[in-house]
Formats: sequence, C-alpha cells, structure tokens
Amino acid sequence: MYAIVEIQGQQFKAEAGKKLFVHHIQNAEAGATVEFEKVLLIDKDGNITVGLPTVEGAKVVCEVVSPMVKGDKVLVFHKKRRKGYRKLNGHRQQFTELTIKEVVA
Repeated sequence: MYAIVEIQGQQFKAEAGKKLFVHHIQNAEAGATVEFEKVLLIDKDGNITVGLPTVEGAKVVCEVVSPMVKGDKVLVFHKKRRKGYRKLNGHRQQFTELTIKEVVA
C-alpha cells in the first residue's frame, strides 16, 4: 500500500517504513510525530483511489528522525566572456528527515 502525498508544496510517494527528505519543517523536533492530510492518491493492493483534489479521511503519519539535514552543495557559476567577470556562489539546502510510520486510508 502506498500513497502520493503533498508535503511543503512537493509530491512524494509514501510507503510504510520508507525515509523521506523534505524541505525543512519549522518547529520540528527529533522523535515528534507529524501527520500530513493532503493525500492525492492511494493504492491499496491494486485498488487505486484518486482524490478530487484530496482523498477524504486519508493521512500519512510520519516520525521526525532529524529536524535539519544539509543537502549536497550546489555551485552556481556566472561568467561573461572577455569581460573579466566571474562569480561563484554555493548553496546547501536544508532538509528534514522523516520516517513513514503508516498510511491511513
């Protein structure tokens, strides 16, 4: 059984026991339980339920493993040829690590 759930504006495939890295959730503490109710689709043993826009009564229950994890560094490089202009900027996105406990349909 799995569900497609919207978390922080992004869609994720959620199955019990899987780990997710979502954009940083404010006020999340390690070990806390978080519920997401924007479930867009549920597949229960081949029986698919699509929400309009969400599935009524469905939710995904997650546990916060780590409230802030830094992602890989992304380098942004700008250059204008023959002008002597070069600019290098780096960025590391902050994520929250979640473990999915159950999908309630």
